Amino acid sequence: MNTHTSPPSPTGWFKSSFSNPAQDCVEANFAGDTVYVRDSKDKGGPILTIPATHWPSLLDEVAGRAPSGSNRAVRITHRADGGTDLKALMGPAVNLSYTATEWDAFVAGVLDAQFDLPSEEQLAAASA
Repeated sequence: MNTHTSPPSPTGWFKSSFSNPAQDCVEANFAGDTVYVRDSKDKGGPILTIPATHWPSLLDEVAGRAPSGSNRAVRITHRADGGTDLKALMGPAVNLSYTATEWDAFVAGVLDAQFDLPSEEQLAAASA
């Protein structure tokens, strides 16, 4: 995993529908075999680059379907103030920090399957 200071594409970023339109949140971008993650309040800031093969286990941990620390891509640390930090476990050290409200919206979106990887058919339709 590595980080980028600019997105792979200026389009394709999305956040949970549980975030109000003006609210900052966890943003994701699916690009082939890679999932990019950034903080919407810092669009020019660090970006986590996660192999798509690791994404489902990360989502399982976020949703509480897998034990804490079980994914191999990102360390998820819940802070005393209710916020959450994401830290890359491979590649350059990158930290993304979210408020409790931002993280709660992301978790709700994960539970609603909004961050599931698209199928091959969906990817083909999107590029057509």
